[in-house]
Amino acid sequence: MAPPILKLDDVFLSFGGTPLLAGAALQVEPGDKICLVGRNGSGKSTLLKIAAGIIEAQSGEVFRHPSSTVRYLEQAPDFAGYKTVQAYAEAGLGPGDDHYRVTYLLSHLGLTGDEDPNNLSGGEARRAALARVLAPEPDILLLDEPTNHLDLPTIEWLESELQKSRSALVLISHDRRFLEKVSTATVWLDRGTSRRLDKGFAHFEAWRDQVLEAEELEQHKLGKAIEREEHWLRYGVTARRKRNMRRLGELQTMRTQYRGHKGPQGTVQATVSDAQESGKLVIEADKITKTFGDRPIVAPFSIRVHRGDCIGLVGPNGAGKTTLLKMLTAQLAPDSGMIKLGTNLEIATLDQKREDLNPDETLAHYLTDGRGENLLVNGEQRHVTGYMKEFLFQPEQTRTPIRNLSGGERARLILARIMSRPANLFILDEPTNDLDIETLDLLQEIVAGFPGTVILVSHDRDFLDRTVTSTIAPAVPDAPDGRWIEYAGGYSDMLAQRKGIADERRKAEKAAQRSKPQEATAPAETAKGKAKLSFKQKFALENLPKEMAKAEAEIAKREERMTDSGLFTKDPATFNRLAAEMEKLRNSLTKMEEEWLELEMLREELEG
Repeated sequence: MAPPILKLDDVFLSFGGTPLLAGAALQVEPGDKICLVGRNGSGKSTLLKIAAGIIEAQSGEVFRHPSSTVRYLEQAPDFAGYKTVQAYAEAGLGPGDDHYRVTYLLSHLGLTGDEDPNNLSGGEARRAALARVLAPEPDILLLDEPTNHLDLPTIEWLESELQKSRSALVLISHDRRFLEKVSTATVWLDRGTSRRLDKGFAHFEAWRDQVLEAEELEQHKLGKAIEREEHWLRYGVTARRKRNMRRLGELQTMRTQYRGHKGPQGTVQATVSDAQESGKLVIEADKITKTFGDRPIVAPFSIRVHRGDCIGLVGPNGAGKTTLLKMLTAQLAPDSGMIKLGTNLEIATLDQKREDLNPDETLAHYLTDGRGENLLVNGEQRHVTGYMKEFLFQPEQTRTPIRNLSGGERARLILARIMSRPANLFILDEPTNDLDIETLDLLQEIVAGFPGTVILVSHDRDFLDRTVTSTIAPAVPDAPDGRWIEYAGGYSDMLAQRKGIADERRKAEKAAQRSKPQEATAPAETAKGKAKLSFKQKFALENLPKEMAKAEAEIAKREERMTDSGLFTKDPATFNRLAAEMEKLRNSLTKMEEEWLELEMLREELEG
């Protein structure tokens, strides 16, 4: 085993009250790819900052190999003093580092390097910070939520870059798929201490559940041991006083351990407030368009959204996802086309910028709209303190200003407010940002079980796969041109359908290339007499119309079955199979039409 290049052992840190870190440990060896997981507020970012030397622990061992280089990805990078992004990124290089690598990284991250750092969006700032820490190829990379505000193509590129990187990696992220692909070891920070699993994140949740079950069993055994000792103390035969005092001391120790045991942090418990049922047709869009300057954002696009649908919008940053979302909810008028909203809609919105939050407002005031200590949830009066506990807020946080909350706590607060109000249409723009994995689980359950309609924008592939019934994505993923296509199922289903279409196109192109020489030589073979169609060509010309009619009938059958709005929910496997079959039939029909047209043109030419 290689010696560690970074080691934290028995680290203690407290900001008053319950210690944030009490015996936490982290050991990094060359080539490690470690994901650091735990609930929001468990101290993950703090432990990473201690590893980076930004915060000092109050006690414990902190060792960094003297010759090792460390780079830490800041959540809020400081651009002060830098005129361009290029200058900011190059400032992270050390002596002998390759300046070309900065240009390479900025290019792949969608930046030119000439941008003014003071005018960057949240996503651009995160990309610039990534270029700065990745460029030196340090011995140790400490990344805190690197995928926040990144689009899917960039996340997938970053995955590949980190997988092949020689740097040891310690990573905090809420993106399950990203963690599964990058990590080879997991450190779980829980109640101030840490546990390590020498396997990637894909194995974490099953291991965590086993640990908690074993802990619960040990606590149960301790309780039974206390009962036995107390029974002996009351009814046992009197023995020597010295022995009795020893057993009494052991009993007191067990009682202290039992009472002092702090179980795992609770899970969020929440249900959506019931709202009046919306109409069956929630949104109808007919050939809507939107152009900014000369750039088309939405080419003619049509969709019918029914009650119970859960639709995900994906695509690169700047493709127009939020614009399309605002058009579908009538917040933004289309340049042309028609938008019609259904009846009885009660809309709840989670905005990616969290603009609904006033930093000076207290948590209680935000949840109750300033109307005292109670709020109405599902027709029942609830005290705000009790309701906040369901979302893992402590009673003393009732009067806390929102400005003091972490990003994850702010996301939880907005969820708490949304859940308390009646709604039958959820609009969620990047809802997974800053949420810990357990709260993500809750949000997935809420969205998947919501009886109303959901439209969401997300770059979280796992979240999309677990929730949505259809996915809207740009027709051209790498270079969006305003055309959008709706695919059945989640993100992985969309990729599979795209792959199927691409495979069919490649096969058609190869078949066309193989048939060209044959067609070219056919007239030459009859040069001695009048040129005419070959037997094979005549047969195809006569039979292709029949085959096309059969294909059209088969497509119509499948289309009729798929018009059932509940089919995907009741039987997603059948829905996906029908969609795949229909796509294959359409590709086959297109090929037959093209072949028939070529033969018909050839026949006319020969006879003319």
